[in-house]
Amino acid sequence: MQTDFPMSYPKYFRRLLFIGFLTIFAVAPIAAQDDEVIRTETSLVQLNIGVVDKQGRAVTSLTQKDFVVYEDGVKQAIQHFEPVDAPFSLVLMLDMSGSTINFRQQLKLASERFLDALAPEDRVAVIQFNKEVKSLSGFSLDRGKSYYAIELASGAGETNFYQALKYALKELEKEGKRRKAIVVLTDGLDTQLRNADRSTLAKAQTNEEALATIDPHSSADLNSVLASADRQGVTIYPLALPSGDPKRLPIQTPNIVGIYAAARARLQSLADRTGGRLNEINQLQYMAQLYREVAASLRTLYTVAYQPPGERTRGKWHEIKVEVVSSDLTARTKPGYFAR
Repeated sequence: MQTDFPMSYPKYFRRLLFIGFLTIFAVAPIAAQDDEVIRTETSLVQLNIGVVDKQGRAVTSLTQKDFVVYEDGVKQAIQHFEPVDAPFSLVLMLDMSGSTINFRQQLKLASERFLDALAPEDRVAVIQFNKEVKSLSGFSLDRGKSYYAIELASGAGETNFYQALKYALKELEKEGKRRKAIVVLTDGLDTQLRNADRSTLAKAQTNEEALATIDPHSSADLNSVLASADRQGVTIYPLALPSGDPKRLPIQTPNIVGIYAAARARLQSLADRTGGRLNEINQLQYMAQLYREVAASLRTLYTVAYQPPGERTRGKWHEIKVEVVSSDLTARTKPGYFAR
């Protein structure tokens, strides 16, 4: 280093340079400590909470002081709060498998009306899935970009639903600490899980036996998605197509009934465990209306986060309860989580 400076430079200059190096090394441990803080914050439990009055009307004017959060019956200190008008990062997932070919244009128009109902500061990404999972547009405030992505959606064939959910959650992870949600229109019949369920149900002789044989909630793919959604505080809103409704099956063999019932139960679990809601599309002409209702629901959600106490036993269920100071109001959020 000394050869880079003429000997005529004062000695104090070299001392200053030396002090600078010492300062850099002294700062390094502080940076490491900051990283530790960031890693600690990722263990916060984040809840998206809807509040209604006795008439079922959304209440949107509350503050952090209005909420009380309990985990396993113990009151928790709220460390972060966002009001209902805080923006979301949202993934719009489009099922482009063979089951949606006959109403593709309705699907696209309904999705575009959903975009119209979002807040201007909500960032939207569009993902399509069939046999493959494809990002049509990354997170953006530019609605024109999102409209164009929806128009590009196409395809047919198999349904790689849970791989698409995993991909969407990985993309949401890049959005940092923003509020997050996934809205997905599908019949829920993931091809790989359907094949596994068919094998499990091979010996079922009656519909009742089929329903008793299969445990839809034991799916590794489902639980992987739920764990990732828990970690990020992502709320999932499935819009369930009538083609996946077990009650509407034209042919009701035990095998088919079991497969469709398991797929619908998993959709219900995605909604319940993340604090979302399963929206059943009973008639296709109401698809756009349901999309708008989901967008309106997002605008009524508060977000709170707290740091769970002590060591967490991996895999243990922790029950969550949220109360509002006013006894006339009811709060709704996810029921709990499994410790990671």
